Parts: sequence; C-alpha cells; structure tokens
Amino acid sequence: MNPWILAARPRTLGAAIIPVLAGGALAISVSAFDPLVSALILACAVLIQIATNFFNDAIDHVKGADTPGRLGPIRVTSTGLLPARQVMTGAVLTIALAALLATPLVLRGGGIILLIGILSLFFAYAYTGGPFPLAYLGLGEIFVILFFGLIAVAGTFYLNTLAFSVAAVLAGLQIGLHSSVLLAVNNLRDLETDRAANKKTLAARFGLTFARRENAALIITPFVLGLAWLPLGYLWAFLLPLLTLPLAWWLACACLKAAPARETNQLLAQAAALHAAFGLLLALAFLLP
Repeated sequence: MNPWILAARPRTLGAAIIPVLAGGALAISVSAFDPLVSALILACAVLIQIATNFFNDAIDHVKGADTPGRLGPIRVTSTGLLPARQVMTGAVLTIALAALLATPLVLRGGGIILLIGILSLFFAYAYTGGPFPLAYLGLGEIFVILFFGLIAVAGTFYLNTLAFSVAAVLAGLQIGLHSSVLLAVNNLRDLETDRAANKKTLAARFGLTFARRENAALIITPFVLGLAWLPLGYLWAFLLPLLTLPLAWWLACACLKAAPARETNQLLAQAAALHAAFGLLLALAFLLP
C-alpha cells in the first residue's frame, strides 16, 4: 500500500465522517439542510483527521513512542517508509487545504466557527506536538470526545441551521464517547511502550485495571445517555442504536480481559464497527417520523 495512504490511516476516518453525518441528518429533520455546507464540513473534518494522523506518525517516532517493534499497525516514519520531515510537511499542507475550504464556513457561521476552526487546526498538531501535547498528558480521550463528538455534531447542525440544539449536543456526546474507545483501546495496547517513552496516557498513568474499566465505561455510557432522548421526543433515537448493544456488551467484556499485546488490535476493528453502526443508526433515527 502507498505509504501516504498508510500514514493517513483510512480506518480511522470514520471518526471524522460519522459525526458530520449525524449532525447533517439532524439538520434534515428540521428542514434546514444545506448540501454544499455539509460537503465542506465533511471535507474539512476528514482533512483535519488526516493531518492529525500525519503529525502523530512523525512526532511519536521522534519522541520514541513508536518503534519498529510496536504492537499496533504500521507507522510509516518509524518503519522508514517516509522521513519524518516529509510527513510533517504533508501534515502542514493538509492543514492549509482544510483552512482554505473552511473559509466559506467561517463567513457563514461567524466568530464561533472561526474559533472552532482555529482550535481544530491547532490541536491537529498539539495533540502530539508542542510543549503540552494532549496525548502525552492523558487528555487524549477528552480531546476526542470534544472535537470528534460534541463540536463535530453540534457544529455541523449549527452551520446548517444557524441555531443551537440540545439534541445535537446529546448526539455529539454519544458519538464522541464511542469515538474515544478507539483511542482508549490503543492506549491499553501500548501501555508498556508508552510508559517507556514517558507518554502519560490515562492507561499509562493509572494502570491496566483502570484502562480496562475505562474502555468498558466509554462503550456502555452512550446507551445510558440514550434514555435522555425520550423526554426530548426522539423515540427512534433511543430505540435504533440499541441494535448495537449486543456488540457493545461483547466488546466491553473483551476489553475487561484485554492486555498490552498485539492481539488487542483485534478489538480495534470491533470498536470501529460499533462507532460506525451506532452513529449511522442514530443518524437514521433523525430521518424517521
């Protein structure tokens, strides 16, 4: 496979796509959907995700968090497929393209969208780079919940409707929690190597038992939050995501037994499937009467 495609990590891009689809579906439910606006949001979200992956690939190698013997999927910098400087340049160019495409969105949404855009572009780098990298301080899960959940869904809804919505916030929180499972499983798998590299993820800080329980909580909590759809009058938004509960229960139980080993990679595919299925069913629920 082309090393640039490997560095972009296509399997992670659902984290950028699913919340935009959910926010767009919610906008359709109130008859305020703008296809061009939504397409620009989707393009920007995917580009920022790719840029974040590029920065992560290069910076983790430089800091020693990724080595050729890592337990996770191939990283192009640590395996020598691409030099770190070249990957960093690719990240900067991707960020620049995202900023260009975001210009019409800022003109439409005003100051709040400008602020969100600046923060999104900044944290694409600051997630692993800079003097206070979020991933190295145990803030990765919070970052994912905020930017790949709350802000992505609510921001998409706002740019389509120019209005705020409690429903968008609830959907964003549910999707963001499931998105953070992808990171939390990675951190559980890499617990020992992260400690060796002084990468203080929550798993590295608090240990294996905590990491297992954290994953289980992140998996199950969105279903508990789903009860809040009932007083809001969204019956389907409560019911349809329950179809993924058997997978979620299996995954939570598996995470409670997981260890920092290569075999833990198998759980990532299940976590990605849960995130996608839950988010798509939630989006579908917004389109039903």
